[in-house]
Amino acid sequence: MSQKDKLIDRFKSIPSDFTYKETVTLMKFFGYEEHSNDGSRRAFVHSQSLHVIYIHEPHPGNIMKKYALRDIKRALEEEGLL
Repeated sequence: MSQKDKLIDRFKSIPSDFTYKETVTLMKFFGYEEHSNDGSRRAFVHSQSLHVIYIHEPHPGNIMKKYALRDIKRALEEEGLL
């Protein structure tokens, strides 16, 4: 199993210790690029379909909120990527 597959499987389980860095890596695997907006708001834009997923970068820590992971998972499923 590749690192990509391991990260995707880990993400699907919505772990309580999934980091923002892992989220950025995951989104890159699916063809999304990170764009910074005001403050901690981030947009991930798919390079081909231009589909946008908005999330907030966690601060002061680096651990993603579970609701944000569920939102990302739902968006990826709706786009047929997951």
